[in-house]
Amino acid sequence: MKLNTIPKENVKRILVIKLRGIGDVVCSTIVLDNLRENFPSAKIDFLTEKPSSFGLIGLPQLNEVLIFNRKSLLERIKLAWQVRKNKYDLIFDFFGNPSSAQITFFSGSKVRVGFPFRGRKYAYNLLGPEERSTWHNAILHLKVLEKFGLSTTHKNLLYALDETSKSFADKYFNDTFAENDFVVGICPTGSWASKKCDASKFAEIAELVIKKYNAKILILWGKGDEVDGERLFSLLKEKAIYAPPTSILEMSALISKCKFLIANDSGPMHISTALGTPVLSLHGPTAPHLQGPFGEKHEWINLPELDCIICNLLECPKNHECFLNLSNDIIMLKIDSLVQKNSLITI
Repeated sequence: MKLNTIPKENVKRILVIKLRGIGDVVCSTIVLDNLRENFPSAKIDFLTEKPSSFGLIGLPQLNEVLIFNRKSLLERIKLAWQVRKNKYDLIFDFFGNPSSAQITFFSGSKVRVGFPFRGRKYAYNLLGPEERSTWHNAILHLKVLEKFGLSTTHKNLLYALDETSKSFADKYFNDTFAENDFVVGICPTGSWASKKCDASKFAEIAELVIKKYNAKILILWGKGDEVDGERLFSLLKEKAIYAPPTSILEMSALISKCKFLIANDSGPMHISTALGTPVLSLHGPTAPHLQGPFGEKHEWINLPELDCIICNLLECPKNHECFLNLSNDIIMLKIDSLVQKNSLITI
């Protein structure tokens, strides 16, 4: 059945699909308030992978969060049957890999929305825009809704913190910092080696922020980031505080209490935007206008004059000039902008 629009009056249950990266999933949450407004009485579920599920569970816009386990064929088969049994009237597959396309096609939903990727169009009867590199990742999701006549008045990214994680962060800050401390988070994590700014550059930035703002530097890290976090801490020593081991929700709660965050293009960077903590993101192989922090309160920096900038390579074949050659003066101008436009210092 070929469609041109979404028949809103027939939609009682909706499934949103977005797998893999935490940051990509956070960007996709921009649709949730809009779907709730367009379909006020519908149930909305979200299908994602476990690491990304924690920030979705507890969102009032969602009824249920389904988990995709790509390591287990049996679990994926069970999931496909569960999706079919749920009898969704409308499915948005914002991921569009072979697995999510198969689940969408097998769902039996009368309205199946996805991107026009080669070999996967069979799964959908409404196709989103082909121009995927035109808009920021978050805005791209809204363009899908707009193409089929849905209103997109909301521009909020969402991330849910549970009470346990918020209590953990409150206690940690109370035990570690004075009430008026200007706490700045630095998160050296990144899903690709080439996306990770070098510890030496992060340390230079930290020294400048300490000097200008009398800041307390909190090094934030998660599972798998131990080497990066410890390398940065070894350079700063007593000038920084090394956060304890945390879950993704606990680290997110710590981010929510920082004045601002300095980070690579990463999940924590996008989480920071969703939580409302201003962030400066450092970019090398990825495009900041597509994958940078979403919203006017944030800043990003890269070196557009490099011939290899936005290479999208997982490993840097050169000497990481995209990070090491960043101007500290320009970085501080970006940080000053963050502080000023978000009124982080009261005079």
